[in-house]
Amino acid sequence: MGMMHRSVLKRSNDSAQLVITVIIGIAIGFFLGISVPSLYLTKINLPSSITKSFDVDITDIDNSPRGDKLEDQGSGRVPKIYVPTNPRGAESLPPGIVVSESDFYLRRLWGEPSEDLKNKPKYLVTFTVGFDQRYNIDAAVEKFSEDFTILLFHYDGRTSEWDEFEWSKTAIHVSVRKQTKWWYAKRFLHPDIIAAYEYIFIWDEDLGVEHFDGDKFIELVKKHGLEISQPGLEPNNGLTWEMTKRRGGREAHKATDEKPGWCSDPHLPPCAAFVEIMAPVFSWEAWHCVWHMIQNDLVHGWGLDFALRRCVEPAHEKIGVVDSQWIVHQVIPSLGSQGDSEGGKTPWEGVRSRCRSEWAEFQARLRAADKAYLTGIRHK
Repeated sequence: MGMMHRSVLKRSNDSAQLVITVIIGIAIGFFLGISVPSLYLTKINLPSSITKSFDVDITDIDNSPRGDKLEDQGSGRVPKIYVPTNPRGAESLPPGIVVSESDFYLRRLWGEPSEDLKNKPKYLVTFTVGFDQRYNIDAAVEKFSEDFTILLFHYDGRTSEWDEFEWSKTAIHVSVRKQTKWWYAKRFLHPDIIAAYEYIFIWDEDLGVEHFDGDKFIELVKKHGLEISQPGLEPNNGLTWEMTKRRGGREAHKATDEKPGWCSDPHLPPCAAFVEIMAPVFSWEAWHCVWHMIQNDLVHGWGLDFALRRCVEPAHEKIGVVDSQWIVHQVIPSLGSQGDSEGGKTPWEGVRSRCRSEWAEFQARLRAADKAYLTGIRHK
């Protein structure tokens, strides 16, 4: 009984000592906290793994002059930022961290980012392809040097099989079934995404390129000041427009004579300021405008070629055809097989019918937009 009493007494004494120790520790801590200048806290050497996780360096905040925006910092000690000149949605970021444009350059998963790229291609070539045309595309890709990034849009869903070609392993592949090149272009070629490229080729898959060289073509485009261009087309039964026919003995041309009554003005399409949509080439500046004109639901692009002149000025000087670098349109109706039979029409007939209706619809929308704009100007 006596031992039990001594044990209880000992525990009571221990508890009392613990409480007193804690109180003394708190008092000492409080005294040190109010006695040591806050400046000394900034001199503490923290591990780099910790300091790198801070959004704002603590020395920058503590040494900032009073009265600036840092006084509005939140609980995370991150200054409140609003920069209205930043891209939309990025106004709360400091401008130095904003990267508003991109590219298709491939990056490594290791090493220093600054050492990733041995070469930065200046031009982008896109083909909308099916696997059946792989050998034709292989021949076309061989006409472009390392200054060109190759991007394939696959409308048949077959991508991995293309690795039989060595170049395919470093090309960009985008696969969405049964779509057209203008559908892909609207969704994957935003001007800010391809800002690294001076010129953009948006080509069909059925083009013969035996007499074409990508570097020489670009050289002539620059020489003749063409913002929107295409290679000359070898005349054949599938050709429609005089403007895009290849002219022997010339480097390039910007105007032509068409059938009587077809051109209301020699500076307007199809006599000038005109290229076709099968193999157009755009400067980045021109594409920045053209991309905004492409309609989301009008996927075939018919009628777009007559409106391209709205994106460069003067159009009859900056749109033209390069004759000495020419191609052959093989007229392979591959997209027609991607349609479905409806209303008694074959897949190809259904596709062609929609092409024509989209042309009329695009013209109607453009006229309506012009009218609305001009009406608004008059009422100001």
